[in-house]
Amino acid sequence: MTKKQKAMIVELRKIGKSYTQIANQLNVCRCSVGRYCREQNLFFDQNKNVCRECGATLVQAEKKKRKVFCSAECRVRWWNAHPYMVNQKAVYHFVCAYCGKEFTAYGNNKRKYCCHACYIKDRFGED
Repeated sequence: MTKKQKAMIVELRKIGKSYTQIANQLNVCRCSVGRYCREQNLFFDQNKNVCRECGATLVQAEKKKRKVFCSAECRVRWWNAHPYMVNQKAVYHFVCAYCGKEFTAYGNNKRKYCCHACYIKDRFGED
């Protein structure tokens, strides 16, 4: 296992991924992941009520989805710091109808322009 894979295992265990999920994501043997986690004492506690980003104590509400972050700011900060964790399935590639620049959009398969400025220039002409 490479150092990068070991670092990824640590990050994925911190957020509660199982050995199998980690092994599938990193394309390594599940047994290797399990052995490394046991060696490093990387055990995930499902009852841990702390924010993933700042470590603040979380108050869980009954009959509600389990909280993982204490605030929207912490959630955004954590996801911006861990972009490799996002499983983006709806990434579309386009060429801007105005400037011809290639761009990608997530979740919108009907985009025509790379930015609002290109849309305005194409729709209403140059100023």
